[in-house]
Amino acid sequence: MALIQDGILLAVNEPFARHAGFESPAELESTPLLDLLEGLTKEQTRDFLASASHTDKNTRDAPRTKVTLRRNDGTRLPAEIHAHQDNLNGEKVVKLYLLTADDLTPSRRMLRLPWKLYFCLFGLLLIAALPNLLLPNLNINNAPRTYLPADAPSVLIDQQIRETFPDDEVIVMLFEGLAMFSDDFLLAYHQLSESLSAHPLIDSVIGITRQDHISGSADGFLVEPLINIDTLADTSPTERRERALSDRFAMNSLIAADGSAIALVVIPQALDDSFRHLALEQEIVALVEENRLDSYLTAMAGEIATDVAQMRAILRDNMIFIPTTVLVGLILIWWLFHRWMAVIITGIVTGAVVSSTIAFYVIFRQPFNSIAGIIPPLLSALTIAALVHFFNALQYASRRGLSGNDRVQSALSQIRRPALFSALTTSAGLASLGLSPIPPISTFGLTAAAGVFLIYLIVIHLLPPIFSRYDNRQWPHHKAGLGLMDVMVKGLFHTGIRYPIWVLGFTLMILAATIPQIFKVDVETNILEFFPPSHSLRQATEHIEEKLVGTTPLEVFFSSDQPDALITPEALQDIKGFQNWLSRQPEVDKSMSAADFVEEMHWGFHEENDRFRKIPQNADLISQYLFIYDGTDLYDFIDRDFRRARVAINVNVHGANEIGDLMERIGYYLTASPIAGADWELAGAGRMFADQEDLLVKGQIYSLGGALLLILLLMLGLWRSVQDTLICMIPNISPIIVIFIIMGFLGIWLDMATAMIASVAVGIAIDDTIHLYHGFIDRIRQGHSPVYALARTYSLAGRAVMTTTIILCAQFSLLMASAFVPMGHFGILTSIGLLTALLFDLLLLPALLITIYRTRRIISSN
Repeated sequence: MALIQDGILLAVNEPFARHAGFESPAELESTPLLDLLEGLTKEQTRDFLASASHTDKNTRDAPRTKVTLRRNDGTRLPAEIHAHQDNLNGEKVVKLYLLTADDLTPSRRMLRLPWKLYFCLFGLLLIAALPNLLLPNLNINNAPRTYLPADAPSVLIDQQIRETFPDDEVIVMLFEGLAMFSDDFLLAYHQLSESLSAHPLIDSVIGITRQDHISGSADGFLVEPLINIDTLADTSPTERRERALSDRFAMNSLIAADGSAIALVVIPQALDDSFRHLALEQEIVALVEENRLDSYLTAMAGEIATDVAQMRAILRDNMIFIPTTVLVGLILIWWLFHRWMAVIITGIVTGAVVSSTIAFYVIFRQPFNSIAGIIPPLLSALTIAALVHFFNALQYASRRGLSGNDRVQSALSQIRRPALFSALTTSAGLASLGLSPIPPISTFGLTAAAGVFLIYLIVIHLLPPIFSRYDNRQWPHHKAGLGLMDVMVKGLFHTGIRYPIWVLGFTLMILAATIPQIFKVDVETNILEFFPPSHSLRQATEHIEEKLVGTTPLEVFFSSDQPDALITPEALQDIKGFQNWLSRQPEVDKSMSAADFVEEMHWGFHEENDRFRKIPQNADLISQYLFIYDGTDLYDFIDRDFRRARVAINVNVHGANEIGDLMERIGYYLTASPIAGADWELAGAGRMFADQEDLLVKGQIYSLGGALLLILLLMLGLWRSVQDTLICMIPNISPIIVIFIIMGFLGIWLDMATAMIASVAVGIAIDDTIHLYHGFIDRIRQGHSPVYALARTYSLAGRAVMTTTIILCAQFSLLMASAFVPMGHFGILTSIGLLTALLFDLLLLPALLITIYRTRRIISSN
């Protein structure tokens, strides 16, 4: 290689000198190029060098020609030369490369290929394409038990109960219309229940044509279907209605108190897969239509329907907000930089990061649920924010006249270290969610943290060779977008510098006045509140509860080591006493147990005399009843050894705290009035849901505390100064306070979605502080004044900080349009947190720094 100016060799490297037959490169300095070449005239040499002086070094069409090199010993060496423009100490020169016959062999050509570029292109292509092969295997599962650890007591007891008793996650269908007890409707209703019962994914179906009805008979009591399809000709619609309304088990469970509505309850197998729940629901609706009952079907609710509704909300939001957030980011990138290459790279990298991160759910076999649904828009925003810092540095290097690899290396020198610590702090904030005992939140945090490192890998290591090779044009110097950012940044940090005491005092006053709002934040989760009042699931649930009973299932499980322990008169009377107490609780609409069946048998045996609708005192008589009972419904509530039993409770509230309050009172009652000879445990979907609240509070404390501790340690490692670390933490703790103040003011609960916001916001917000403080402290250490250091830092990094925050907030604010309330809350609160962090970085941080460093200078001078 040789550097040439005006046809004179300014410098050569050792290989060039060796090819020319000289021992030292210095011997060739100031030598005319024409003296070394044969095969080119003076005019051809001048034209060649003139063409090279106007050729960018990254172009593929650099001028080249074949020549003969006149060596120092007089021998001739065939060669090929090519050249392009370059820069030496601010002056334009021509860089010339000499290739001999050996250099042009296939093996040497292979070695000279830009393998780093190829590796980066291949790596980016692999990251973008490979995950798409895994995503079809994504397990979308939003079942309640996925929100609890596998070894949680409520999960373990639920698994134990399901070994004997039916699942409490059901689908409730409500039918309303005219002639509900006519032959035609009942025949279609029964055919539907039979078709559903034959479905391979359904365990059982409960309906008025399949449920046991106990009545008196000449020989004792009779067990037969509540509505017997085989004897419809013997009864009238009025008689059937009266019979159904008189049945204690069907009343308000399968038939409305006024007879205006009839329900059908479907108990599926434990599928643990929301897609299969969706497919099953669609097949159920198809069977309803096939039996021409779709005009009667007015509502579908239950745990399965809720799971399906959440999954539909997740899919809808992802289909809308992933492309929308990316599109908004791309538009903003174009508005700011006016570079198509920047726009295209942003789209490719964003897609690669999002798809690769979601693929982790497949690789590690984790369920993708409503919490995980936040990952795509979150990582889209973080990817674009990281690219803005890179593009901003490239634009600044371009303004300085740099191009190609020099431009890229200059940009990397500005952002590499801050980007690394930004990735570390952001991933620390997200990874701290891994301390949460709630599996979806823990998985979300760890997966999103891995996505942040992937962003760093792509932006800092894979993109630079690509931009070095293909980014040949100058970046625009003055565009409206960037100019507006500069004006806003200048106005804010100038205010902080000029009026630091006022800024600090006003900030403290506002925080002090609003902090009491934090104490108004309630820890509560209510799945129905995740949907707006107009949502079909919410309306269906409210309608079913208005016509029948509450749809929240709660169970009390009784067990004993002794056979027949739970059919003694004492045990059954205790259970019935417990049910009587439950009936007085405002949250309970109905409860059912084996004691109800024994009472019905006793009543039927005594010719349906209401005085005998109670638990008999004779244990032998109870055994006789159970011996002659030939139905099946009883064994949904007690096992055949009579050692395990359950009380099924229909609860009409859906908030975790309300369910928890009821569970607490149940615990007090059963502790004070235990069931004879039996132990007890609360169980069911209601308990699993209520238990999440305790885990939610613990997770909030662990994750937020862990995030602040990890970021504090990383800051200590970066600045190696306690003072600098604390200064950086102040602007980033304040947004957390503001988020909770807003939650208290707006009445937003601390639930599954909002529990993650503080850790996410502090992890993102610290990035901007690092970029700003890194520039400031470097200039202070170089001996510059605090005012100069702040002005220079904010003029360079302030634009990127403002830009990334606006892009992030623009993308997160889109989530406010979600019909899924937690997604909307996440969007608005994260945007508020980031805007607060921006305001603190551009206004409070300069005021804080100028106050501290100006005071330090005064003390030093004294």
